[in-house]
Amino acid sequence: MNKRNLALVALALSSFLVACNNPDKSSNSVTDTTSSVVKLDTGAYQRTINGKQTNLYQLNNKKGAVVQITNYGGRIMSIVVPDKNGKPTDVALGYDSVQSNQKKGEPFFGALIGRYGNRIAKGKFNVAGKPYQVQVNDGVNTLHGGTDGFYSKVWDAKKINDQTLEMTYLSKDGEAGYPGNVNVKVVYTLTEDNALKIDYSATTDKETVLNLTNHAYFNLSGEGNSTITDHELTIAASGFTPVDTTLIPTGKIQDVKGTPFDFTKAKVIGKDIDAADEQLKNGKGYDHNFVLDKISSDKPVAIVKSPISGITMEVYTTEPGIQFYSGNFLTGTDKDGKGGKSYGHRSAFCLETQHFPDSPNQPSFPSTTLKPGSTYQTSTTYKFLNK
Repeated sequence: MNKRNLALVALALSSFLVACNNPDKSSNSVTDTTSSVVKLDTGAYQRTINGKQTNLYQLNNKKGAVVQITNYGGRIMSIVVPDKNGKPTDVALGYDSVQSNQKKGEPFFGALIGRYGNRIAKGKFNVAGKPYQVQVNDGVNTLHGGTDGFYSKVWDAKKINDQTLEMTYLSKDGEAGYPGNVNVKVVYTLTEDNALKIDYSATTDKETVLNLTNHAYFNLSGEGNSTITDHELTIAASGFTPVDTTLIPTGKIQDVKGTPFDFTKAKVIGKDIDAADEQLKNGKGYDHNFVLDKISSDKPVAIVKSPISGITMEVYTTEPGIQFYSGNFLTGTDKDGKGGKSYGHRSAFCLETQHFPDSPNQPSFPSTTLKPGSTYQTSTTYKFLNK
């Protein structure tokens, strides 16, 4: 084959890959730029659930970063960014189909969490002097909104442009036991500097509690890598909220100094994770809320780095707390991760920005009350570098 024909073949192949990269064409698989990254089939994410259509959406920037999100639970299923050698690497755990996200006991991979992120003791609280009992789904407590949380809802999705996806949902009064009709909007934006920004807003017609977050699971060495205990972590928090055996905060804020929870300077996650410590025993590792020292839009509250890929993730937020979860309850029993991968014990971590767990029952914690006439607004950014 002569050089001219080779050039034509290369051009045709390039055009084909660009066409396949269109997330809104239901007949095409979403394609990335390397065979080492699992290609999610858009068709596997198209299903009718409770009368609403699910789909898979893709955000792209000019640097080649790719984020894939399904409107089932607003779940982030893939984040592809370059490693230190420029190789595209998927750093987010996820599934090959929407059905896998529906299975019983799934760990909320990449999900939008609400109405209340984290735990509420015994699912009970008072709002405006009235007692409420919400769904209990974590032993005796409520976790991530209950059995009918936002993670299981089909959101209305609108692609604003190649880099922005808007999702909206009306949570009706009494849903999962929570008061008020709550209108929620979440906007995902993939920026040109390889950052995924998540902006949350909400209003209510009745006084309620609200605490929204995202439950993305990360492995900066690449999803499917066996561990995150070799990652280096920094958290700008001099205190954390200790928990009881059911992972409900005691109400105290404990100094991290001299404990395994001191990440004020960069430390390998695995260094102290198995230390003889009551709090680590309660969480079976790290599963705790850190009280952030200072909130600033231009200063990260957490930094994580993989020694293998060289990928660094910086977290920025307007929230007062961040839940560091070290993947203690992942088992790897079901080999149903992307491409049939097994996501084993501590093969991923979460950094969930939030108000504190059980705040409705802890008057000393920042309030999660939302009243009519007020607008809930919060923002979190995950920025990826390969320096």
